[in-house]
Amino acid sequence: MKSATNLPANLRGQLIVSCQALDRSPFRNPESAARFALSAVEGGAAGIRANGPEDILAIHKAVEVPIVGIWKAKQDDGKILITPSFGAAQKLVEAGAGLVAVDCTARGQRYGALDRLRRIKQELGVPVLADIATVEEAIQAAQAGADAVLSTMRGYTPETQHVRVFEPSFIAELVLAVDVPVIAEGRIQTPAEVRAALEAGAYAVIVGTAITRPELITRMFVSAFDSWHRLNDPKRTFIGIDAGATNTKSGLVTSLGELLSHSVSSTPWNEGRKALLQHLEQCVSTCREEARARGVEPEAIGLATAGWVDPNSGEVVYATENLPGWTGANPASYLREAFGLPVAVENDANALAVAEKHFGAAKNVTDFVCITLGTGVGGGCYIADRLNRGRHFFANALGHIPVVPEGAPCTCGKSGCLEQYANASALMRYAARGNFTCCEQIIAAANTGDPTAQCAVKTLAKYLAIGSASIVNPLDPEMLILAGGLAQNNPLLVSALTEELANRVTMWPQRHLQVQASTLGYWAGVLGAAAVASIGVVEGYSVTGASSQSLEKAATDSKPSMENPTLTPVGRDQA
Repeated sequence: MKSATNLPANLRGQLIVSCQALDRSPFRNPESAARFALSAVEGGAAGIRANGPEDILAIHKAVEVPIVGIWKAKQDDGKILITPSFGAAQKLVEAGAGLVAVDCTARGQRYGALDRLRRIKQELGVPVLADIATVEEAIQAAQAGADAVLSTMRGYTPETQHVRVFEPSFIAELVLAVDVPVIAEGRIQTPAEVRAALEAGAYAVIVGTAITRPELITRMFVSAFDSWHRLNDPKRTFIGIDAGATNTKSGLVTSLGELLSHSVSSTPWNEGRKALLQHLEQCVSTCREEARARGVEPEAIGLATAGWVDPNSGEVVYATENLPGWTGANPASYLREAFGLPVAVENDANALAVAEKHFGAAKNVTDFVCITLGTGVGGGCYIADRLNRGRHFFANALGHIPVVPEGAPCTCGKSGCLEQYANASALMRYAARGNFTCCEQIIAAANTGDPTAQCAVKTLAKYLAIGSASIVNPLDPEMLILAGGLAQNNPLLVSALTEELANRVTMWPQRHLQVQASTLGYWAGVLGAAAVASIGVVEGYSVTGASSQSLEKAATDSKPSMENPTLTPVGRDQA
């Protein structure tokens, strides 16, 4: 934090509560503003931000903490401007404001904000705070003499309207760019975001909507009921597609996970991007024909695909040579253009984890790992009841955990990866002495006691345990779920893996880790793709063509609005 001789020392590292109400609110009166302020101070707030001399006068009589005064007034362009005149600032100070905030955005500057800032400091003798939206505006305000810059307007100006969530990184940028204190304000809705602001270097933090807007707080909880009912409405139908390197499965799925129809076709894995996109288009067309025959209308398309996916854009960020040319493809845009429906795209293993969370064994589990075993090896992890994607969407690459130093080359370009020792090809190699033509035969033979088949399954389990231990030891999940073709009807794999893990995982008896095969069966990926689409439509994120709220809101989280509530921003009037 930077020194600030002109700001009240008791604000450093503390909470300032913005006590404002909408014009239509029953709390839009000075008496209510004063009560809100008193409650905030009793709860630990070190300062108050308030709008207008009437509210500030009432608050000043009720509390003894510093008050940041603002005055919102419409200008000739029809929009609100914060403290648009020297006269307004003077009345705020006369009412009891010890600090005055001024809109110093590019628009504010066109209305003379910087000259007004200088005059307020000189003639009224109070610290002036600059509400800004960009680093450039902050620098200009600081050079003009602002005693602090506030991120209040970030997301509320034409240049920053793409910003939908609080950005600690922006606070850090401001701290480096200016020599005055930075106060974080705007879209801060959780204690975790307050801590993030302080870690980024904020001198103080202002929170308003999340504390003093009862109607919005109520709306947040009501939206949880609404989203739950929508997520569990059996009449809602989605198209789910699970595009693997060997086969593509598709079907119509209800919100409750009922598979109304299904089909499977060979994936043209080695024919390039165009062929893959056209193949997916045909799969969707088939599902839509089935939907019409059943008299239902799918709300969205969900695609689970091999490769790592940016769920915000629907782009395949990276895919191995299991699907040549798939890196950089954007199936979301392609399918949306083709069918006019919202499209959600997710990594296939992540989608499978979502399916387990919504319809399978992990429905009431907060921390689990799902491993898919087939042509490739993938994984999906839920941590603290949220799907873990990682900063660049590359998380859960369980198939590329190195298990054999300088081992077999992998399609990812590295060597010794788990995928090369725990996929379908590996199982065939381990059973090479037997007369088997496919993995299903090996698994069936192992179930009847064939020694070659059992040895092959146990060998695969050994390598799988080496890779799994690398996940279980640091993450400490409650459950490990095996899915995919190699896990189906393969109890020996589950038992052998459990025995191997017991020898490789520290504190094994105390962990009580449940190792089990998925109960969702062959169509689990289709269910997961549909679940991702369903959540995206209800919650308004992660769906190309629907609302573009950030995925950090919570990845394909099981019941986001209930478990990870986020208040909906209401516009500039929250400043």
